[in-house]
Amino acid sequence: MSALALDIPHDGGTFDAHLEHDPLVAAERLAAALWGARDAVFLVNGSTTGNLAALLTLGRPGQPIVVTRAMHKSLLAGLVLSGARPVYVVPAVHPESGILLELPPESVAQALAAWPDATAVALVSPTYTGVTSDTAELAALCHAHGVPLFVDEAWGPHLPFHPALPAAAIPSGADLAVTSLHKLAGSLTQTALLLMAGNLVDQAQLRAATAMVQTTSPAAFLYASLDAARRRLALEGEQLLARTLELAEHARRELAAIPGLEVVGPEIVAGRPGAGFDRTRLVVDVQGLGLTGLEVKRILRREFRITAEMADLVSVVFLITIGDTPETIAALVAAFRALAADRTRPDCAAGRRAVRALLRSTGPIVAGAPQAMTPREAFFAPAERVPLANAVGRVAAEPVTPYPPGIPVLAPGEVVRPEVVEFLQAGRAAGMRFNGTSDPTLATLRVVRA
Repeated sequence: MSALALDIPHDGGTFDAHLEHDPLVAAERLAAALWGARDAVFLVNGSTTGNLAALLTLGRPGQPIVVTRAMHKSLLAGLVLSGARPVYVVPAVHPESGILLELPPESVAQALAAWPDATAVALVSPTYTGVTSDTAELAALCHAHGVPLFVDEAWGPHLPFHPALPAAAIPSGADLAVTSLHKLAGSLTQTALLLMAGNLVDQAQLRAATAMVQTTSPAAFLYASLDAARRRLALEGEQLLARTLELAEHARRELAAIPGLEVVGPEIVAGRPGAGFDRTRLVVDVQGLGLTGLEVKRILRREFRITAEMADLVSVVFLITIGDTPETIAALVAAFRALAADRTRPDCAAGRRAVRALLRSTGPIVAGAPQAMTPREAFFAPAERVPLANAVGRVAAEPVTPYPPGIPVLAPGEVVRPEVVEFLQAGRAAGMRFNGTSDPTLATLRVVRA
């Protein structure tokens, strides 16, 4: 009941337009100063709101915009809404693990040279698996071409608050960034920040775009949650993150010592100038246990009451946050030790059957598709439904997104490749969740009518 008592609207509840002082404006100014930005907007529909507002501000119907293909589904939605023509650039791929790495500046340079009328560059950093791009170099490159750089930094709200973490987007020269405090900084679910710096983004237009896609009935306690998280980071951020990093490194060492596990760490960016790695992210490959990551996630939740952030056919991803303790880390390690000691369980059979299709949902499967139409053109084109197996060679009319991580393996306007169909069939058989499809069983797919 006490939680329900806090459910009051901002307008007319905590703020009256007749008052001289707007607490929301004051709180946003404090957040902007803390993250090194010129302006900040509190978001209560998650970083999705910021991605939509950014694309509505930076995109133009029919005009090119350089976008990482390893984008979140909300960036794709922004492309559909804005009508912008994406020029996809693909992150580097780790040759052994298959994990997506940083976005190479040379790829962006080539895209801007080929499309001199591009209106902006949009990338994701950190990635879902913790890799950061060289934002400073990318920002300098964009500014040399007179275009703004937008960074989907949803997974990096904590980056500015400890020197052992990679550099954050705004201090590195990005013009616009969105970051989810609810993911790693302790605010309530669905709360985020939209940050702006420099003079290449129209501040008034950005706020108008945000107002178009954000709820008109914001809850005051969500705003208060953002402000409280901001205050805590300002006062204790480095201390809290120092402890978090120690816990993460301890967990990495303990898990890596368990037979059958391989824990991905900062070594994947070794020798890659400008690339960084967020050490609070644990990517645990579980193929050596004879299980898929999806099976491990289900077992951890069902038998050990541990919830993983993400799983796919190869791995399980965990976030170590300021809310973790030595006890939570010990429980995670103990659960994996028990899993490794019990490798005859029936669950292993499905893992062995899926070996042929052990592909990462955060790997090369998200890139390389020929683009036949813009996402908006394909989304609104006359379409028909065909069996998934028959979709190869057709143009997708809807996105298909494993969730999490929320990166579309198929975007509207892309030609369906055989390897994507194989991945989707294997994922469906293993219990992977897909978002964005009109057929939740994924037995059929909407494609542009021939």
